[in-house]
Amino acid sequence: MQTFSYFCSLKTKALIMDLFDKISNDIKSAMLAKEKVRLETLRGIKKEFLEAKTAKGSDGTLSDEQATKILAKMAKQRRETAVIYSEQNRPELAENELAEAAVIEEYLPKQLSEEELTAELRNIIAQVGATSQKEMGKVMGVASKALAGRADGKVISAKVRELLA
Repeated sequence: MQTFSYFCSLKTKALIMDLFDKISNDIKSAMLAKEKVRLETLRGIKKEFLEAKTAKGSDGTLSDEQATKILAKMAKQRRETAVIYSEQNRPELAENELAEAAVIEEYLPKQLSEEELTAELRNIIAQVGATSQKEMGKVMGVASKALAGRADGKVISAKVRELLA
């Protein structure tokens, strides 16, 4: 009986694939499919993950939460860079940045709609007990952690300010 439970736990661990492993497998698929932009983007993601794993003070592991933060940051950088390229009349570079952002966003959790974000923030405000804009810091601390990867920080901040006004 003990052998069976050990086998089941191994099988369950094998079925649960973290983001790092998924990216590694998708790199192989992109190579086989000869998808240049996807391959470059996935390699960039893996590089960021490896740097986070081996960073000073790291325990050598990368949780999905940490990986999601890295992905959100990378996607935001790509979108911002695309805007700059568009302003400089460089549409070919902007398209490439947006294509990379789209690949990165495939690995992020679904973004909250405005209604869902408002509902989540109202719950957080009630939970914290905030009643004025002076308590925005308390709300933002909880909201940033609770909504990490599911909404942009600037959007969260603007909505909290609006709800506390």
